[in-house]
Amino acid sequence: MEEILKTIIENLVDNKEQVQITRVDDERGILLKVKVDQEDMGNVIGKQGRTAKAIRTVMKSITAKKHKKVGIIFEE
Repeated sequence: MEEILKTIIENLVDNKEQVQITRVDDERGILLKVKVDQEDMGNVIGKQGRTAKAIRTVMKSITAKKHKKVGIIFEE
């Protein structure tokens, strides 16, 4: 799952080596923390958060088959 998210994020940013994804599992589901270079944050979030919302939608549809909830946090 992290590999899919990393592939999506790396295609949006200029500094691919700065992409870091951390996974945290708990009783409520899976939390994925995404860190990118500060200059690339605008590309990942998009206008009015549309790109970030689309990324969350894709990841939720992937995890729906596994009956798990996933949350994604974009950190600077």
